[in-house]
Amino acid sequence: MLRALALVLLAAAPARGGGVLDVVTTSTDLQALVEAIGGERVKVESLAPAVHEPHAVDVKPGQLARLRSAALLVRVGLDHEPWLARVRAAVSDPRFAPGGPRDLDLSRGIDLLQVETPKLRSEQGAHVHGFGNPHYWLDPVNARPMTQAILEALARLAPDEREGFTRNRARLVERLDAGTARWSAAMAPYRGERVVVYHDSWPYFARRFGLVIVATVEPVPGVPPSPASLATLTRSMKDAGVRLLILEPSASRSIASRVADPIGARIVTLIPSVGGDPEARDYLQLFELNVRRLSEALAGGR
Repeated sequence: MLRALALVLLAAAPARGGGVLDVVTTSTDLQALVEAIGGERVKVESLAPAVHEPHAVDVKPGQLARLRSAALLVRVGLDHEPWLARVRAAVSDPRFAPGGPRDLDLSRGIDLLQVETPKLRSEQGAHVHGFGNPHYWLDPVNARPMTQAILEALARLAPDEREGFTRNRARLVERLDAGTARWSAAMAPYRGERVVVYHDSWPYFARRFGLVIVATVEPVPGVPPSPASLATLTRSMKDAGVRLLILEPSASRSIASRVADPIGARIVTLIPSVGGDPEARDYLQLFELNVRRLSEALAGGR
């Protein structure tokens, strides 16, 4: 009973005795949003780098130590972070377990896509999009529920700072609303444009800005395509008149070229996470960069 009481008291206590709150996130996108809401009251580190193989992260010992002392773990959720189970086992602290007092799953409250996708299994385990597509941060409107959840979690740790967190969020939401209107206007001429993506990261982005994703290069997320599937995809793109393939920095340019080059399709590299390109310095700049690259590629293909 004494141990259980100690855990409750530790979970309720702010980090560093009311000073800066240590927060660990599972992506640089979540790091950027926590920093925007927390301001000077938070110190945030992402376990995953900006560019990495989808759903695969090698967490360093120093990051494990940082998590052990953190006030909060903020994660994408769903099954986007299969590597996180190993991290939790190494840390061995029930406060960071799913639903624990220091665990914040930002997928709750999101209007998820692809929730009807069957839970496939491979040699690596469960299909990584088996509970809905986890790339929901790539719709800027989803930042509203995400940042509200972050605000509430930080305010529970530092109640006296709620007003400041609320102001920070209001400023961010105002900028995001203005940005979303601007980005939507830039993409308006291309609504209904059909595209192929390399990795299934872009359905939320596509829904927001009016694109139609007709196929993915990867038949299953994280599984390389076969030569036969690439040839079939090239023929399908040619027959459907699809002239744009969306690539990510971690994906294979040579494989993408084998699909696009025979039919003269363009390849555009979009950035799925903050910091994945020097121009994607924060959450808003991520969309500024992607919308500019995409609109230029679509304009050039007409």
